[in-house]
Amino acid sequence: MNEKRFSIGLAILLIALGVSLRIVPHPANFAPVTAIAIFGGAVLPRKLAIWVPVAAMMVSDAVIGFYSMMPVIWACYALIALASSLLLGRGRGRVVRGSALTLGSSLFFFIVTNFAVWVMSGMYNHTWAGLVQCYTLAIPFFRGTVASDIVYTAALFGVFAVVRFMARGHLKPAAQNV
Repeated sequence: MNEKRFSIGLAILLIALGVSLRIVPHPANFAPVTAIAIFGGAVLPRKLAIWVPVAAMMVSDAVIGFYSMMPVIWACYALIALASSLLLGRGRGRVVRGSALTLGSSLFFFIVTNFAVWVMSGMYNHTWAGLVQCYTLAIPFFRGTVASDIVYTAALFGVFAVVRFMARGHLKPAAQNV
C-alpha cells in the first residue's frame, strides 16, 4: 500500500473514531468535530476534507437528533475544513498555523452559531441587549469548545504522526526491541 493511500485510510479511521466520540455521552460542547474539520482539511484531498466534517455531523445528528441550527453548524465546519486545507499545507510553521487555526476556529464557531441562535431561535430580544445576553450566556459552553478543540486536534495530529512514523519502519513495536 502506498503512503498516500495509507495516510487517507488512517485519517478516515481517526475521523470515524471522532464521530463515535460525538455520539457517546460527553461534557457540554466537548466534541471532536472542529478537530475533525481541521485535521481532515490538513491531510485529506480538499473536496473530501470539506465533506468529511459535514458527513460526520449528518451521521451523528441522525443518531442524536436533528435540530433547526444544522445548516449553520454544518456550514461552519465546512468552512473550517476549507481554511485548514488552505492554511495547513506542507511547509514550515504548521504547528503555529495549526494552533492559531484551532483557536480561531473555536472563536469563529462561537461567534457565528451564537449569532444564528440570536437571530433564529426567538430566545432573545432582537436588540443589542438581547445579542449581548446571548453571547454572555454562551460563554460557559465556549470553554468546553476551546478545550475540546485543543485536545482533539492535538490528539488527531499526534496519533496520525506516530502511526505514520511507525508504519514507515522507523520504530519497531516494543516487544521486538528486547
